[in-house]
Amino acid sequence: MKTSYKVAIVGSTGLVGRTVLKVLEEKSFKNCQYTLFSSKKSAGSRVVFLGQNYIIQELTESSFDSGFDYAIFCAGGSVSEKFAPLAVSKGCVVIDNSSFFRMHNDVPLVIPEVNPEKIFENNGIIANPNCSTIQAVVALKPLDDRYKIKRIVYSTYQSTSGAGKAGIDDLENGINGVPPKKFPYPIFNNCIPHIDVFMPDGYTKEEHKMIDETRKILNRPYLPITATTVRVPVKNCHSESINIEFKSNFDIYDVKMLLQNSPGIVLVDDIEKNYYPLATKADGYDDVFVGRIRRDFSVPFGINIWVVADNLRKGAASNAVQILEKLIS
Repeated sequence: MKTSYKVAIVGSTGLVGRTVLKVLEEKSFKNCQYTLFSSKKSAGSRVVFLGQNYIIQELTESSFDSGFDYAIFCAGGSVSEKFAPLAVSKGCVVIDNSSFFRMHNDVPLVIPEVNPEKIFENNGIIANPNCSTIQAVVALKPLDDRYKIKRIVYSTYQSTSGAGKAGIDDLENGINGVPPKKFPYPIFNNCIPHIDVFMPDGYTKEEHKMIDETRKILNRPYLPITATTVRVPVKNCHSESINIEFKSNFDIYDVKMLLQNSPGIVLVDDIEKNYYPLATKADGYDDVFVGRIRRDFSVPFGINIWVVADNLRKGAASNAVQILEKLIS
């Protein structure tokens, strides 16, 4: 086993990239040496990371020639499309945060609490799921294992940080009446049922991501799923209402205990005390918070749950770092 690993962080100056650096500092892997890459625009700038000054390097076609063991990509689909195969050709294993490789048949789509065995079934690239998919499937996997899910209805309330710094800027500037630059309409004091581009069937690409990625991760390719994804005026953390229909009956108390004892989940469910998951309480954490668990009486075996998580951490950066942690351990 190697005692030291060379790790590249691609897109290290963006919101997700900076969150990756923060999570890596918290994890404090002693056996990793890091190089931070970005576009030409940010190259040459300095960041303090692990108590040291790091100079951001420009990502080029020769960046991986020095031989990296692992790379976390946080720079968007076009960058991943071009540079991830180059990194793999040099012997590097890539953990990719973009959507580009997620639905490729030969690329595992991994949530460590859900399908950690897939991490080692890679051909050089491991895909991080969509942020809204990650938190949903952390909650859904134990339920599917126990009760077998028949159908899922997603309704999401997604924060502006999911659209990057430009999304947060639209929210903060909108308070002062500044017109939006990222979103098609003002997000301040508004909800926009439009995340990513619209597809010919009327769904958005974000909605398709949730449907397709959930099926792939759960290994349920024909599982009936529908989704409506909405951008809301919240700075960080996604919230989701998930309606689930099972194939068999269940006991609500057993469902709560199952979720409470499942990895990565914090049960927040006491309506007598107004105790349920909130975006403000999930901010900065890697857990998935689940509450408002109740029967859906409109179908024989239905249930509703409310799921909240930090989309920059568990929805992106922390999930990628957890994968790295499994690889080097």
